[in-house]
Parts: sequence; C-alpha cells; structure tokens
Amino acid sequence: MPRITPIDPAHADPAVQSTLSAVKGKIGMVPNLFTIFARSPAALNGYLAFSDALTHGALTAKQREIIALTVGQANGCHYCLSAHTLMGKGAGLTPEDILAARHGKAQDPVDNAVAALARRVVEARGQVSDADLASARSAGLDDARIVEVIAGVALNVLTNFTNNVAQTDIDFPKIEVALSA
Repeated sequence: MPRITPIDPAHADPAVQSTLSAVKGKIGMVPNLFTIFARSPAALNGYLAFSDALTHGALTAKQREIIALTVGQANGCHYCLSAHTLMGKGAGLTPEDILAARHGKAQDPVDNAVAALARRVVEARGQVSDADLASARSAGLDDARIVEVIAGVALNVLTNFTNNVAQTDIDFPKIEVALSA
C-alpha cells in the first residue's frame, strides 16, 4: 500500500483530470506514479513538461531508457526498473541491453558512454571528475549530450525518489531489483 495516497482521477480537479486523460490518451494508461504526482499538480505538470522536453533533445529514446535503467538500479527503484524494462523493450533494447544498462554499461560505445556517465553522475552526486568528462567526450558525447545525460539523471532521480518514498504500487510487469553476479 502506498505511503502517499494516489489521487483518484475521477475525483481530481478538472485540470488534473484533463492532464491525466491526456496521459491515458497518449500511452494507453495512467501509471500509478502519475496519480502520486497528481497530488501536486505543479509536480505532475513539471515532470511531464521536463520529460517531454527531453524527447526533443539529442539523445535517442534508447539512450534515455538506458539512463532510466542505470539510475533506477543505482537508486533501487523497483517501480522505475519495472516500468523502464518494459519501455526499454519498446525503445529497442534487448534483454541483454537492459541488464547491461542496469549495470551502467552498453554494447555500443556511445550508449556505453551515456550509461557510464549517468551512473557516475548518480554515484558522485554530480561531482564527476575531469577524467569522467574526458572519457565521455572521447566516446563521442558532446556538451549537449552531456547536459542531457545530467538532465535525464535528474528526471529519473525525481521519479525514483518519489516512488521510493511513496512505495508506489507497481502497475508494470515486475522485475527484481537485485542483480545476480
């Protein structure tokens, strides 16, 4: 049972109902996370706007899912790992790619740089070294992509922490948080 009560869309104010209806129209469901965010329309709208803005950036959908899986694993977010395992498949990640991303890695050198930088940003709380940035740049990440990796980490930390605090009910196929050796 969640520690923050999800909003019932049927009893939400009209603006929130409209936003949640638009989400349902776009993705076919209203994820439980969104009904938690809807407790604060500012948080819900801020998350949706930030998430949408990043879809228009330099990183691919696959790379954004790699970030989500890397960060979700680092933060132990069962909800996000479950959601992004499904969404990662939709973005073209194989089961092996998903597992690698959870370890902060990828097969492709640029995707690997994205995953490694995302993991490093989380682990170092943003205090990455010059060597970390040099490694990302030598693998092909320009400054725009580096900033977008940071933005992706921030967006996923928001969802991870919200779900971890709220203990959001998982409405995606559940996966295990623990990684086998």
